[in-house]
Amino acid sequence: MAPSETDLTENQRTVRVLLAVEATSFFLAALVHAGLLTQGFEHHEAMIAEGTIGIVLLLGLAITWIQPRSMFSFAVAVQAFALLGTFVGIFTIAVGIGPRTVPDIVYHVAIAIVLTSGLVLAVRSRAVESTSQGE
Repeated sequence: MAPSETDLTENQRTVRVLLAVEATSFFLAALVHAGLLTQGFEHHEAMIAEGTIGIVLLLGLAITWIQPRSMFSFAVAVQAFALLGTFVGIFTIAVGIGPRTVPDIVYHVAIAIVLTSGLVLAVRSRAVESTSQGE
């Protein structure tokens, strides 16, 4: 039987909040690069990449309700994917292929920190959960 919302640990709630914030952040970044939220930062490839990462994170969030026993494993997978995509974005900025504006650089650094924090939390929580289930 799946745990109820009142049975969720603080780490489980935090992972869900992080996934929601991360997905929203990537969707907003995609909208900026589409030119829908502001002008002057349009970049088609960045819009596609950030939209795709946002969808993956949102699917991961949805899975935390569908398969709550595997919450941390899915959180690790989708956040690792997002972090890899973010590193690709940082690389494209560094070599001059991607957008090189100050907001782009700040965003990539900030979201890399958030994703790394979420990934560490999910990995540690998964280890604790698997240890306690094995007892």
